[in-house]
Amino acid sequence: MSSPTVGDHVVSRLGLWGARRFYGYPGDGIGGVVSAIGRAVEAGDAQFVQVRHEETAGFAATADVKYGGSPLGVAVVTSGPGAVHVLNGLYDAKLDHVPVVALVGQTASNALGTSYYQELDLVRLYSDVAGEFVFQVTRPDQVQHVVDRAARTALERRTVTAVVLPSDVQDADAVVEVPQGHGYTHTSAVPGSLPGSPRTEALAQAAEVLRSGRKVAILAGAGALGATAELTAVADRLGAGVAKALLGKAVLDDRLDWVTGAIGLLGTRPSYDLMRQCDVLLMVGTTMPYSEYYPAPGQARAVQIDVDGTRCGLRYPTEVNLVGDARETLAALLPLLEGADPDPSWREDIARWNHAWDAWGAERAQAEANPLNPELVVRGLSDRLADDHQVAVDCGTVTSWFARDLDLRPGMTASLSGTLLSMGGGLPYAIAAKQAHPDRPVLALLGDGAMQMNGLSELVTVAQRWRTWADPRFVVVVMNNRQLSFVAWEARAMQGEVPFDAAMDVPDVPYAGWAELLGLAGRRVEGPEGLDDVLTAAMSADRPFVLDAVVDPNVPMIPPHVSLDQVVSTAKATLRAGAQGDPAAREIVVEGVRETVGAAARAVRDRVRRSE
Repeated sequence: MSSPTVGDHVVSRLGLWGARRFYGYPGDGIGGVVSAIGRAVEAGDAQFVQVRHEETAGFAATADVKYGGSPLGVAVVTSGPGAVHVLNGLYDAKLDHVPVVALVGQTASNALGTSYYQELDLVRLYSDVAGEFVFQVTRPDQVQHVVDRAARTALERRTVTAVVLPSDVQDADAVVEVPQGHGYTHTSAVPGSLPGSPRTEALAQAAEVLRSGRKVAILAGAGALGATAELTAVADRLGAGVAKALLGKAVLDDRLDWVTGAIGLLGTRPSYDLMRQCDVLLMVGTTMPYSEYYPAPGQARAVQIDVDGTRCGLRYPTEVNLVGDARETLAALLPLLEGADPDPSWREDIARWNHAWDAWGAERAQAEANPLNPELVVRGLSDRLADDHQVAVDCGTVTSWFARDLDLRPGMTASLSGTLLSMGGGLPYAIAAKQAHPDRPVLALLGDGAMQMNGLSELVTVAQRWRTWADPRFVVVVMNNRQLSFVAWEARAMQGEVPFDAAMDVPDVPYAGWAELLGLAGRRVEGPEGLDDVLTAAMSADRPFVLDAVVDPNVPMIPPHVSLDQVVSTAKATLRAGAQGDPAAREIVVEGVRETVGAAARAVRDRVRRSE
């Protein structure tokens, strides 16, 4: 039996840190590591998921952790162009605080510095995305320490690290035993203890602030995932309403009367009102960046819980910052909240707001559209989700429909590129969710722009792998509006410009037909007639299913709050665009302005009622 190589040692050592699933694409610059993964796969100790593009490897490694598949994501890419391609997916991990290690191939050591093929200064290139730890190995006896440092740093700092491996070093014999002596260091592959709860004094201070509130609002983000029971108990004790940042959508059941749903530009009116009327704010595992959707400064006393103290007080002036695990911290807080005296009408108000918003949502979904209303599609999917569904979402107008129209229940998971907001991540996320939990159904929501960016090629990965899944249910819904509609809306609303057709238009592609060519299932829907039957067939199909939903690009994304100034600005922009020849202007005036003015009227009416 031959001696283990450096590549073998890298793979086995990462396994000790819990990383046994590798996403990547082979190349000669990373060949030694890929061969080692192959040997580990044969031994049943690893899994390699070959994707169609290195960017997907970064997205999928990130999503694997987000969906609870692995504690540590790993992307494996070759030198030069492979190392460049993966960066976008790695930045997704960095910005969403997900632990990922990048194994990056490099030109052979003897050729470094000679302007050889595919030679890049990878340490310099990765110094931002993997700024906490990036190292280029030059000797086999460095590898054990470097892998441990990369894994430990990624996990402890919840960030991206990178190990750069010249091709000749990967194939060298591993050096595991390190001498005991001056100049040599030793290492451990044992993770640190999990974060606990804050000190008693800080908990008492936080409890005093929270008990003082009569109208408490909670904003929960991704850091609250896994703390559903504890968050519910604290919310009930305080009589609080809870809004959710986009990455925290799966924290609580969307159907609860006191849960107002998403917050921010794509959020709900009840979440906006919750923040505008609360007197105490508790933030749990979130740094949602849109400051205009928080209470006004000085309006509310505030407490923040986060595992990373550097993120506390970043978005709103807080009185107490609790650094610790959300679940343990909330559990420690709960007994200290005895004596809270919430206003009994607060949750009644929240329930009333929610019911009015839900009624308006149902009305929006049934509104006439040409040819199909996207909200009608998403609401139809919501009714058909299984209790253990995993949902992957891309970025664009589809994100708005997901945030507002898809109800998540306990047991479901959902994620997307939350802070980077990158298009092209939806299908890589869905693939990673399925690889992490092959016995659970998956729903992927994509716009047609995102489907053409990465989805069409990664559907080949789905076709390659689906027969290995215990549950074949994997539904890809493409919102086909033949336009980069989110960008087009931004052009109209923010610049008051006619969208530039050559830049905004997206070719109409037979997505369902492409799926069928790959041996998958698919249907195209061009109107509300028969939609229910197609949705039912898609969600129960015996193989992955692509639903090509031809939807109206001019269904407006109404902000959760609408002022009269915004109504005037929208009308001016629309009229100016119409005068400049925007072919969609008439439909936008008929549909968008009608809804915008209606929303403004409701806002004014509510304001008058509150003043009486």
